[in-house]
Amino acid sequence: MNSLVTQRITDKALKLGLGHTAETAGEAAARAETDSMGYLDFLDHLLAEELAVRESRRFRTALELSALPHHKTLDEFDYSFQPGLEPRRVRDLSTLEFVSRASNVALLGPPGVGKTHIAVALAVAACQAGYSIYFTTLDDLVRKLKAADAVGRLPKQLSSLMRPSLLAIDEVGYLPLDREEANMFFQLISRRYEKGATIVTSNKSFTEWGSVLGDDVLATAILDRLLHHCDVLTINGPSYRLKDRQALVTKPDAPAS
Repeated sequence: MNSLVTQRITDKALKLGLGHTAETAGEAAARAETDSMGYLDFLDHLLAEELAVRESRRFRTALELSALPHHKTLDEFDYSFQPGLEPRRVRDLSTLEFVSRASNVALLGPPGVGKTHIAVALAVAACQAGYSIYFTTLDDLVRKLKAADAVGRLPKQLSSLMRPSLLAIDEVGYLPLDREEANMFFQLISRRYEKGATIVTSNKSFTEWGSVLGDDVLATAILDRLLHHCDVLTINGPSYRLKDRQALVTKPDAPAS
């Protein structure tokens, strides 16, 4: 390609915000000539590359802003260690229909059974699909809401938590809440009701939420909204985090020398 034409394309691509195209226009044109690519195929290829780069950049940025503790996927989940959990139910959730319908997912079970792994993996899948996501523990969430309330910014903080298409709230029930904290949690769940998808993980059954949230009436109001459109998965298997230790405990002692 003529160097003058290449420079003009580069300049115009930069003005249009097509950074990848500006950087690779000459190389792309050379490949097109080598492959005897038609005009439409060349244009399609150029735009596809630009889109792929932008999508990759968006995905990386979204993951950085999501506050996810790790980026595990569902392919890494060991269903053989949790035989009571139906893989089909998790695969159904991975279609992300619940996100598009602004419904909820509740993952219940004792510590270490993989609740957070599944919640994170669903959030990563949603991010890949172009949905906005945010991950937090209930303890961190309440701390953030209380800090906002202290300076008169609670409504604004609640509004910001409405923006993610998918909000994942981990570790509900690990630490008890007082009535004021439970009320803030209720306000968030009430605002997101039928407007945004929410995942919660909890080591407590729903019948125990009254004691966790410090108020049976508030717990009932939260659960009423959370469970109206909700897939509930209960995992009662052994702890992943303890499986290696259990193997060591059950391993026969080596004979004395």
